[in-house]
Amino acid sequence: MDLSAPATGGALHALPAHALLAAYRARTLSPVEVTRAVLDHIERWEPHLHATWLLRPEAALAQARASEARWQRGAPQGLLDGVPATLKDNIATRGDPTPLGTAAADLVPASADAPPAARLREAGAVLVAKTTMPDYGMLSSGLSSFHALARNPWDLSKGPGGSSAGAGAAAAAGYGPLHVGTDIGGSLRLPASWCGIFSLKPSLGRIPIDPPYTGRAAGPMTRSVADAALMMQVLSQSDARDSMSLPAQDIAWADFDHGAGHLRGLRIGLLLEAGCGLALEPEVRAAVEHAARLLERAGASVVPMQPFMTQAMLDGMDHFWRMRSHLDMASLAPARKARVLPYIRAWADSAATMTGAEVYRASQQFHLVRIATVQACSAFDYVVSPVAPMAAFPAELPSPTNDPLRPLEHIGFTVPFNMSEQPAASVNCGYTAGGLPIGLQIAGARFDDLGVLRLARAFELIRDPQRPWPQPPASA
Repeated sequence: MDLSAPATGGALHALPAHALLAAYRARTLSPVEVTRAVLDHIERWEPHLHATWLLRPEAALAQARASEARWQRGAPQGLLDGVPATLKDNIATRGDPTPLGTAAADLVPASADAPPAARLREAGAVLVAKTTMPDYGMLSSGLSSFHALARNPWDLSKGPGGSSAGAGAAAAAGYGPLHVGTDIGGSLRLPASWCGIFSLKPSLGRIPIDPPYTGRAAGPMTRSVADAALMMQVLSQSDARDSMSLPAQDIAWADFDHGAGHLRGLRIGLLLEAGCGLALEPEVRAAVEHAARLLERAGASVVPMQPFMTQAMLDGMDHFWRMRSHLDMASLAPARKARVLPYIRAWADSAATMTGAEVYRASQQFHLVRIATVQACSAFDYVVSPVAPMAAFPAELPSPTNDPLRPLEHIGFTVPFNMSEQPAASVNCGYTAGGLPIGLQIAGARFDDLGVLRLARAFELIRDPQRPWPQPPASA
């Protein structure tokens, strides 16, 4: 792939970041005309998707004009100068409130950019909007008490997934090339899978984030591995505010494309049973098995794996998170707590009668998941699996089960890699009969983020042809 060639055509909102940068360098495109095209496209889509918050066209155009002037002087500010980007609601931006998707939030302007926002701004990206999320990020849907209901551009009756709901929808719909989400149990990979895009949940600490929390990661959400690799050059820079951040490291992110030949000789584990939660739906299984066959034909050795998660592990993490949220909500005045999504309130308050011993036992499941995941993956270079046991579900549902006492039955494939701190990506590997995307999860050893990108890129090269990206409905 020639990442230095200027853009040669196509709708401006849909051009990848590396093509935009080449065109800016060649002076065949301006950040202003690109930003206008993105804003026009968002205007057509947004009444249907509700993917954005703090969409401020004039502020975006002001950033684009400043970028245009820098390119005209031959002095771009950074690696992403003039490229449109979005940030998830829960990534603080200076001067803006951070509602965390809930109507119960105190809308106090943030005093500083969180690390991912600071890195994008320093690199010259045009911050077009924030993207929507469910209450406190505790749902895999776009249902929120603060934001309008987010929908999936592939099928407006379905949700985009969550909790990086708006980011997933925005990337699939073409709201510019670069989007940043977060993930503590699957919140990057689930919407990536259900929206047919690419996302990398990096090794814990690879991308600094504030506030840090066990298993919590920020990551790129893009239409291609190439644009995600470009973002990693910016987002992975160190920031002392993250007490869990990894030491600064010179990683060759630009060297992500080793071609399909990269697959020869790799030993890849194939995980088709999570060991907990909902059963794998046949269409998802078929798509992942097909992906495994493609990897084998390209020279990889694909070995079936036994499940390593258990229902007790999943339930323990769920119960601990319930107690955390229960205590958080107990600090709210009754009127403010009443604004929280009822499903979330019911989930959190179900922990009210838990004993100290039960909370302790629940907390220990996080470490048991970590041990089991690392041990199961140690025999392989990489592990592939479904991202979720099903494709996108109805938009109005808070979770696939619609049951606050069974809320996490769909994250058995994703959550172990948060607890083990391993990098894991979602890349599209097929579609249901109804045209909904299906994601393949690719997980690597801790710190091998670049290796996961290389394998994902190799898979992009051998997978079946991709369907055209969805377009906004025709105006009435």
